[in-house]
Amino acid sequence: MSMIDERLETLLVVAREKNFTRAGDILGLTQPAVSGHMKRLEEELKVNLFLRKKGELALSEEGEVVVEYAKRLKALCEKMQLRIRDTKLNIRNIRVGITHTQESGLMAEVLSRVAIEKPELSITIITDNIKNLYDKLENFEIDVAIIEGRPAGQDFNYMMIDTDYLVCVAAPTHPFAKKTVVTLGELKAQHLIMRLPTSATMKLFRSTLESVGENIDDFDVAVEVDNIATIKDLVRKEIGVSVLARGACGKEIRSKKLIALPIENLSMVRETNIVYHKTFNHTEILDWIAKLYGDLAKSAT
Repeated sequence: MSMIDERLETLLVVAREKNFTRAGDILGLTQPAVSGHMKRLEEELKVNLFLRKKGELALSEEGEVVVEYAKRLKALCEKMQLRIRDTKLNIRNIRVGITHTQESGLMAEVLSRVAIEKPELSITIITDNIKNLYDKLENFEIDVAIIEGRPAGQDFNYMMIDTDYLVCVAAPTHPFAKKTVVTLGELKAQHLIMRLPTSATMKLFRSTLESVGENIDDFDVAVEVDNIATIKDLVRKEIGVSVLARGACGKEIRSKKLIALPIENLSMVRETNIVYHKTFNHTEILDWIAKLYGDLAKSAT
């Protein structure tokens, strides 16, 4: 049951669907009822929430602001309900957002083990890209984000738990397996299977190339994939090679399913940080996560 004003609830669905009729179908309301909710909300706030562009329904600038805060309000109400439920059951629920890189490494195992070792704790894991995780954190949709790199602003606290670095990843049957380092010239001659341009991995690779006078456009990026497991599978099949965080390939490297090589003249080191609201008051949970992560990382080397 939602505790926020039904007009705001309706607005969130309309903003997502960009259509009054579809929003009504989802909410079980008639189209006139949806229109009535929006009209009364506009009258109360004294703004126009929508613009009509070429037959499409779009949010006005004021509408964007209302939707942003409605999302936060809904997330806070849901969090309050969870906290009340958990208090009754003597269980604390923490919603943790992780990147695809962290999902492919040790973090999912770490979070699961922490939840099992602490019966009073339950953990919800949400995987997304860094930008969306920051948005979710800002809107209180998650409590904690585990990301690569430091937060740019001062709105959050953070705790560094690891450093990782990007490497060239190839199949053990690839000619690179006979080498100890890969040059940029050799990498340019390969078909690359890479993360999406918006990923932190690709941004770091691109910026590091530019720092030494190189450009990603000079490389044969044959395939771009959002899923790291898919990239590793394609690399194992010798479809191409990739540049990934070493930590995301740890299991495959240890089992000799993949090889990892440094790229000559490129230093692509980055931190892994736990990022959280300054109002988050269960930092002992973060300490548990950091400790177990460190223990598992040591045992994996």
